[in-house]
Amino acid sequence: MAVSVRRSIQLAAALALASGMSAVQAAPAKQSSTPDIPIPNVPYTKFTLKNGLTVLVHEDHKTPVVAVNTWYHVGSKNEKVGKTGFAHLFEHLMFSGSDNFKKATYINAMEGIGATDLNGTTNQDRTNYFQNVPTSMLDYALFAESDRMGHLLGTVDQKKLDLQRGVVQNEKRQGENQPYGVAYELLVNNTYPAGHPYSWTVIGKMEDLDAASMTDVQDWFKKNYGPNNTVLVLSGDITPEVARQKVEQYYGHIPPGPPLAKHQEWIAKRTGTHRTTVQDRVPQARIYRTWNTPGANTPEEAQLDLAGLVLGGGKTSRLYKRLVYKDQLATSANASADGSEIGGQFDLTLTARPGADVARMERIADEELQALMKNGPTEAELRLAKTTILARYTRMVERVGGFGGKSDLLASCQTYTGNPDCYKIYLQRIKDATPASVKKAMNTWLADGDFVLQVDPYPTALVAGKPGIDRSKEPMLGKPMSLKLPELQRTTLSNGMKVVLAERHDAPVVNFQLLLDSGYASDAADKPGVASLAMRMLEEGTKTRKSLEIGEEFAGLGAQFGAGSNLDSSFVYMNTLKATLPQALGVYSDLVLNPAFPQNEFERLQKDRLAAIAREKTVPQLMALRVLPGLLYGKEHIYSRPFTGTGTEESVKRMTREDLAKYHATWFKPNNATLMIVGDTTLAEIKPLLEKSFAGWKAGEVPKKVLSNVAPIDKSVVYLVDRPGALQSVIVGAQLAPPKNSPDSLQLDIVNDVFGGTFSSRINMNLREDKHWSYGVNSQLYAAIGQRPFVSMSPVQTDKTSEAMKELVTEYRNIAGGKPITADELKSALDNNTLGLPGSFETAGQLTTAYTNIVQYGLPDDYYNTFTGKALAMTPQSANALAARSYSPDRLVWVVVGDMSKIEAGVRALNVGEVRKIDADGNPVK
Repeated sequence: MAVSVRRSIQLAAALALASGMSAVQAAPAKQSSTPDIPIPNVPYTKFTLKNGLTVLVHEDHKTPVVAVNTWYHVGSKNEKVGKTGFAHLFEHLMFSGSDNFKKATYINAMEGIGATDLNGTTNQDRTNYFQNVPTSMLDYALFAESDRMGHLLGTVDQKKLDLQRGVVQNEKRQGENQPYGVAYELLVNNTYPAGHPYSWTVIGKMEDLDAASMTDVQDWFKKNYGPNNTVLVLSGDITPEVARQKVEQYYGHIPPGPPLAKHQEWIAKRTGTHRTTVQDRVPQARIYRTWNTPGANTPEEAQLDLAGLVLGGGKTSRLYKRLVYKDQLATSANASADGSEIGGQFDLTLTARPGADVARMERIADEELQALMKNGPTEAELRLAKTTILARYTRMVERVGGFGGKSDLLASCQTYTGNPDCYKIYLQRIKDATPASVKKAMNTWLADGDFVLQVDPYPTALVAGKPGIDRSKEPMLGKPMSLKLPELQRTTLSNGMKVVLAERHDAPVVNFQLLLDSGYASDAADKPGVASLAMRMLEEGTKTRKSLEIGEEFAGLGAQFGAGSNLDSSFVYMNTLKATLPQALGVYSDLVLNPAFPQNEFERLQKDRLAAIAREKTVPQLMALRVLPGLLYGKEHIYSRPFTGTGTEESVKRMTREDLAKYHATWFKPNNATLMIVGDTTLAEIKPLLEKSFAGWKAGEVPKKVLSNVAPIDKSVVYLVDRPGALQSVIVGAQLAPPKNSPDSLQLDIVNDVFGGTFSSRINMNLREDKHWSYGVNSQLYAAIGQRPFVSMSPVQTDKTSEAMKELVTEYRNIAGGKPITADELKSALDNNTLGLPGSFETAGQLTTAYTNIVQYGLPDDYYNTFTGKALAMTPQSANALAARSYSPDRLVWVVVGDMSKIEAGVRALNVGEVRKIDADGNPVK
């Protein structure tokens, strides 16, 4: 459950042990390299029930999964001043069960039937609910969705309203607690006139949420959530005939809501320049510059989207080349057009390098904007931008549901335009655009009327009818669906590199992932961060290609590239279109084999890395994940580096480009590598191309990483990290677990789902749903070849820090035997894992991730095919025995990040263990 906004203003950070891929997209240098990418087609059948419900059905039978995507045409713009936040609040309330679907929460029930891509979001214009469910569970999902549409208000009482109001308010605090979190409200308040439907935030004002009454929310629901204001898309393993029968059965009796007035276009074009400056606890200044423009599904949308890509849409954009690459005044410089239903905005977001001249950065960005407006984009720049957008839409056809999937595309078009094919109009406008048309749109809409927000670092740093079914009884549940993953085919190249292929021919894309046995654990003790920075620099130049040229070639081919590391391995990733595979493979292999690590690029990225570390030390969750490894494993262990992979400021300052070149020469050997390929190719087709592309790569000796076992600590220790002014505290509990390939690993993951691994887990239901002290808490077993980090992460409101930590201590003791796992809890976790398994292998990227896990952690090839049988063999007795020997409630490492002036005394009074104060680098504080 989340607020969906069109503007990305908060720091996006990959948590902990993610592979940290960095995307590269840009434009072709030569017209001949630009592929003719066709506009994708998502066929559908459309029908409308008598009550006004519009239904779209798309068939895709590659996996036994159906996406159920429901769009209510109501968002924050339908609210009134003084009653803001209702759309998002009601999105939460609709997850709380209904008259005949009497579940603690909707998400709990959906997890229990194996739903994936499961959530709901609200933006200015719509509220959507989506889930991919096994085909055998479709009746259950439709029963639940239709019941909350037609039979909700009988269960919405004051207790539920107060609970979800508290959850939403914690979501608001959590967003505002992030770096630059102050910006969004200032932006919407200052770019739209008072009373404009976009002049308040989607999440609303705290005082409006406090004032929401039962009468208010009931009236809101009756007005906006009828079938005549709704689009339902069923996409996947279903036929139109079956869909019509089921939708009539479950939705046909629901009466329509009242006639609704709809907002028309209201662009609110501004004149002059308005400027605001605000301070925040951030390490880098940031400039936001915004113009009001036409919105989505207008002729101008395509022109301004292209302008955004040329100006600030990637590594070869003008702002990147000038501010990040050449002058090195910024660590990021982006531009984008954000289209909403009745209006849009064009945004520049410039993040200054620490110590840089912010005014000069802003002035140069304006110079680049004015130059583009004066002359328009070049033909090459425009080809790049067009290819990027067309390739993005081509990849959408892999996924039936979720954000950006086919059901989302159809629902959006139908909701906003009444034409499910509207994306084709947009893409044709993209294809037809010229430098002159882009120039005209920019001069019409960006020549005047901008708002500039400067965020500076804070000085201290831190129709009524009878139901077609008996709603007193839920539908019978289906059974786990058989899993038929593509077979793993293996071969070895003449140089010793292992190749693993899984064919999938439903979309014209091919995924490559080179897996190298290195990772953060290969870093020298005094040089943490080398592995991740070396991987980041792979895209910064080879012996024959310069940094910006690489991005141009990949984007011109419609390909995406990334490189990164986790604890144990490093990865080189490419996703390319089938049509451009040979050319893309040539560029890919050059980056793997011949990185130059240019000194000038190293110096630039070294500064960027130092800025990134400074940012990490302001984000509460990342602060904890930086200090946790050394506390958990001990300073000498090879897993003791920060889980973000970025290293330390001291190590990065001492690093040289020779360190990176040495890393590549040491670990990049074909006999230390496996190339995973998933997609639209065959072994007979791809192997000759690989032999040619990697012919010059020679085998050699590779160092051995020594993984030592760490003994558990004798008793719990609490580490406190101060973050003055924090609106929330982050409480981390951690211990060590056996490796990913240990005999009980699969079963322990399921036990963890009971504890904290799913929405319906014990700790989330306690701190979010019962106490509503948090927007959401979780626990996770991160994968590792050695002992795994077993971590719970609990952001809670500041004034409930000690109470929340007390609850967590109790929950740890309960899972270890104080409150045994019940048969119902285990069944819920097993259902979620086994029934949801087919939904985890829809795209080439998902398959690549799964098969990479098999290779990286030494799992059997049939790991996923045998998963269900092994999981269902668990019993409450075996689950509790495993929990008792796996959880160490009195031998945990606790890390609490928050405002110590408000929380330290309360945490100490709990007497959980010895309390030690440390700084953001993990060093003791007296």
